[in-house]
Amino acid sequence: MTDIGKPERATQKRVITLFREELGYRYLGDWTDRDGNSNIEEGLLSAYLNKSGYNPAQISIALHKLRTEADNHSRNLYNNNQAVYKLLRYGVPVKTEAGKTTETAHLINWTEPHKNDFAIAEEVTLNGNHERRPDIVLYVNGIAIGVLELKNSRVSIGDGIRQNLSNQQPEFNAWFFSTVQFVFAGNDSEGLQYGAIGTPEKYFLKWKEDEENNSRYKLDKYLLKLCEKHRLVELMHDFVLFDGGVKKLPRVHQYFGIKAAQGHVHRHHGGIIWHTQGSGKSIVMVLLAKWVLENNPHARVAIITDRDELDKQIERVFNEAGEAIKRTHSGRDLMSQLGQATPRLLCSLVHKFGRKDVDDFDAFIKELESQPSPAVGEVFVFVDECHHTQSGKLHRVMKAMLPNAVFIGFTGTPLLKKDKATSLEVFGGYIHTYKFGEAVEDGVVLDLVYEARDIDQKLGSVDKIDAWFEAKTKGLNDWQKDELKKQWGTMQKVLSSKSRMERVVEDIIFDFSVKPRLSSERGNAILVASSIYEACKYLALFQKTLFKGKCALITSYNPQAQDVTKEETGANTDTDKQFIYNTYTELLKDIQAKSGMTKTETYEEWAKALFTKEPANMKLLVVVDKLLTGFDAPPCTYLYIDKSMQDHGLFQAICRTNRLDGEDKDFGYIVDYKDLFKKVENAISVYTSELDRSAGGADPDVLIQDRLKKGKERLDQALEAIALLCEPVEPPKGELEHIHYFCGNTEIAADLEEREPQRTALYKATAALVRAYANMADEMEPAGYDSADIARIKRQIEHYLAIREIIRKASGETLDLKAYEADMRHLIDTYIQADEPRKISPFDDLPLLELIVKTGIAEAINKQLGGLKGNKNAIAETIENNVRRKIIKEHLNDPAFFEKMSALLDEIIAARKAKAIEYEDYLKRIADVAKKVEAGKSEDTPEKLDTPGKRALYNNLDKNEKLTLKIDETIKQVRPDGWRGVQAREQIIKAALYGVLQDIAEVERIFLIIKAQLEY
Repeated sequence: MTDIGKPERATQKRVITLFREELGYRYLGDWTDRDGNSNIEEGLLSAYLNKSGYNPAQISIALHKLRTEADNHSRNLYNNNQAVYKLLRYGVPVKTEAGKTTETAHLINWTEPHKNDFAIAEEVTLNGNHERRPDIVLYVNGIAIGVLELKNSRVSIGDGIRQNLSNQQPEFNAWFFSTVQFVFAGNDSEGLQYGAIGTPEKYFLKWKEDEENNSRYKLDKYLLKLCEKHRLVELMHDFVLFDGGVKKLPRVHQYFGIKAAQGHVHRHHGGIIWHTQGSGKSIVMVLLAKWVLENNPHARVAIITDRDELDKQIERVFNEAGEAIKRTHSGRDLMSQLGQATPRLLCSLVHKFGRKDVDDFDAFIKELESQPSPAVGEVFVFVDECHHTQSGKLHRVMKAMLPNAVFIGFTGTPLLKKDKATSLEVFGGYIHTYKFGEAVEDGVVLDLVYEARDIDQKLGSVDKIDAWFEAKTKGLNDWQKDELKKQWGTMQKVLSSKSRMERVVEDIIFDFSVKPRLSSERGNAILVASSIYEACKYLALFQKTLFKGKCALITSYNPQAQDVTKEETGANTDTDKQFIYNTYTELLKDIQAKSGMTKTETYEEWAKALFTKEPANMKLLVVVDKLLTGFDAPPCTYLYIDKSMQDHGLFQAICRTNRLDGEDKDFGYIVDYKDLFKKVENAISVYTSELDRSAGGADPDVLIQDRLKKGKERLDQALEAIALLCEPVEPPKGELEHIHYFCGNTEIAADLEEREPQRTALYKATAALVRAYANMADEMEPAGYDSADIARIKRQIEHYLAIREIIRKASGETLDLKAYEADMRHLIDTYIQADEPRKISPFDDLPLLELIVKTGIAEAINKQLGGLKGNKNAIAETIENNVRRKIIKEHLNDPAFFEKMSALLDEIIAARKAKAIEYEDYLKRIADVAKKVEAGKSEDTPEKLDTPGKRALYNNLDKNEKLTLKIDETIKQVRPDGWRGVQAREQIIKAALYGVLQDIAEVERIFLIIKAQLEY
């Protein structure tokens, strides 16, 4: 018999067998009904510690300390998890009595992994504020270190990830995750994904190893790889990082890069790790340095970077990991520190190293080689961005001063042949490579899309301006075009008289009004100017537009009075230097310098933080050289280049835009005003002839996609995907058939829930389609569509948008909180809505039930269900679904009342289906139920029961008003703060309830209702 369409349970059974028979884990059982499930199973941990030779007193102290750190209510989950990790990794200090020495109780045997007790339990019921039940929990020595959510192959892996994320919320079961190191989600169709606690869905990772082996489900294959005992223990011990409030696990290339580097370190061989921009090089550096220091007692590590930000990040990460790091002030300081036994870990900026004014560099090197600096210990020097030609001399200086050191270089860009000789001479061969193409394929970074814009040609004459405006606004309707023209005044006169820079500013502002990521304010941009003077000029121009206060200047300039002392010409005009000085003085006038920082540094730190965290409030950074390497800002989507650049500098700059940032960011966009790239067939290849291909593996070319070609491909795929999604809808594929397919039968409460994956897929596919169209709407013809295609595509999009709205209404779902909805309203308004502007009624955004209560059923149907065009069955099912959804959602709050409402709804539906009542009578009855369900009470509820909590108690205590008020008063008197999910505090409430009810079963029943009421 076929296993197609098998339930989730079948997958779970197979995975449990895999853990037991292939991975050798003990099976602890199905813990659905087991009391006291915990993230620290004290019986199992005590047994392990006892077997490891610890006495009962030591075991008791170790358990107490672990429990105390895991359950600290004054800290958040991240801090509790970090505190627990330290105890797992370094052991628990135990002192059984005064005068005795402190010993360390190791909770996990890191050196002999097979001696640990690996076990799994399934359906582990967690009792918190809301009961949840993870499918499989992994225990090592009784400590929960992994949680696995499984889905059947028809349900998205994303559902499992979101389930894990909601379980970690304080209102669910955050307490359980304080010991958890791995959060897994998987199904048979998509495989396995993993993250740490707090990892957002978009950053969940996939493993990739032994790709040619395709003999079994990817879920099984990668559980075997990641949960193999030695590998799991190694990942926990060597690859977990707490970095500034974010817990991180390694990507697969980081793991294998570090493993390869460990081999080199053992053999005292240097080399180069080439991991492409944005793939997390600094994490590799930190984890490798930590491993070197831990595994070689004589090792010293010096990390040389060319960026202050990375220098600071390295210092922060090591401090968080409990490792002391010394930031040195100069090359001389670094050498003198290495001449002493401590510190073992140092970092220095590359430009503070070396000497200027050396006439004969080779003679200088020979002199250094003849009298090298004495360094204590075995020195390992990590050099970031090791390809820089300008730092090649510095590398040679370091090599001469530290002849016995092992040099490991890190680069994110392909080595050019001219750099290769220097780089390989200093560092040796490649240790590990992870190239741009691989990173894009693995979804670690985004692909880059390129577009050259020739401002002068496009905007040189009145005719060209008209043509340009028409092309840019092709996706918009006439009314919207008129509005844009009004907003910008007479564009022809304005633009034809403006200088080139002013046109660039107008062009960028136009993009912010029509490009999806920019117009939704979820993305922002960087403009690269060719000089500090031009950057200041650009800023002055942007400050006169809507961007005032939402753009900033980041350059290497710091204003000093002496800059302008000889600049005054008396001609009432600023020289370039005066203009720069005056721009910065104005910019910094209200800035209070932070301690240890200049005003400029304080201002730049503020601007960068806002750009990274609040794209709506910092839309654009104007830069010259700064931020073009190593600056990670996921919202950054567009890079506008107005500066001649080449080689590494250019590649590093364009990689500012390719960081992942949610489903609405598909590419990093490069807009080139300097025509830096030349087209080669369909793709742009970066300085190909100069690339060093000796590393083997993937091709090092960095392909930048042609924007129109890629855009067309994406739009065609989006149309195909949504058509496939709607294919199973029964003929004649009308509104009712779509409702049945995506919502199910309104009489069966479970139907809506069961079809949620289909609805989620529809909403996502529609959002993706609208975004793909919006990206192309003003250039459909140049992309290769004829006028018939354009009209057809617009009709299709309107059709799918109508289906989406019908399904939203029918299921009673509002999507405003979903990430992929953020820009939909703007895009639909801009590109799709072809009718005249209309007044928005004050009720347009109200849920259907609320609208029925406020305006009556006829008006509600007219306002929200007018699109169903008189289809009585579709209207009826939509209202029923909305009522049913509200009943299901509120059921726990007041079981008695909502069960009664559910029965009433079933009765009305049955009568409608049997045609036992007229449509008008049906509408009256369903409106009455809708009003009661929305209000959450019947009309005959006593006045004194003036809160939802009191009414819920009343309905579930046989309408005993006196008893209801007594229980309400009792709870309010005895309830401790933060009682939900804390057993001891919940007992106080239960004890008080028992005093009134005198019946244990009744106490448990009423307690669940009280727990669901937010007012208690």
